[in-house]
Amino acid sequence: MRDYDQRQWVLASSSRYRAALLSRFGREVSVVPPGVNERALEEESPAQLAGRLAVAKAEAVAVNESCAIVIGSDQVATLANEVMGKPGSHDNALKQLQKCSGQWVRFSTGLCVIDTHNGRRCSGVEHFDVHFRELSTASIEGYLQQEQPYDCAGSFKSEGLGVALFQEWRGRDPNALIGLPLMLLIDYLSELDVPVL
Repeated sequence: MRDYDQRQWVLASSSRYRAALLSRFGREVSVVPPGVNERALEEESPAQLAGRLAVAKAEAVAVNESCAIVIGSDQVATLANEVMGKPGSHDNALKQLQKCSGQWVRFSTGLCVIDTHNGRRCSGVEHFDVHFRELSTASIEGYLQQEQPYDCAGSFKSEGLGVALFQEWRGRDPNALIGLPLMLLIDYLSELDVPVL
């Protein structure tokens, strides 16, 4: 492998879930929290918000990296155009999942990859839709006690027991639910001539 291909991969995120996904590539990955304000702009759609924040996170970290592949990502969950943030508490998670019961929820995941060696970049947004089962309060309480997904948009972890909450899903890559669309990432790495295999 060429020396150039030994560039450090840097994840511009503090998400342990995204870091776990990147570990599948068998590369050493540095994790650098970007410190970006995640507040939505006026009149900004959920997809625009996810895309803008992914770029902002990657750029915030890329300025301090001279020869690296910087990966920024951000996810926004929406139910009937209402943005669903990270619940932060049991009560908020219960309310979120009660709203999701029997409904379609869209997850828009922004992704930006910057090659700081030459300044090339790719960015975009991947969508993934999930239809929730009809959920009783008892089943939601049981799920929350087991998973405690209070740091997850939409109040679930699809890589765990959260899959039991779903009746159907539509999208190219279920990894997008966890916060990092790996298939889109591979597309971007290929465009930037960064080998994966």
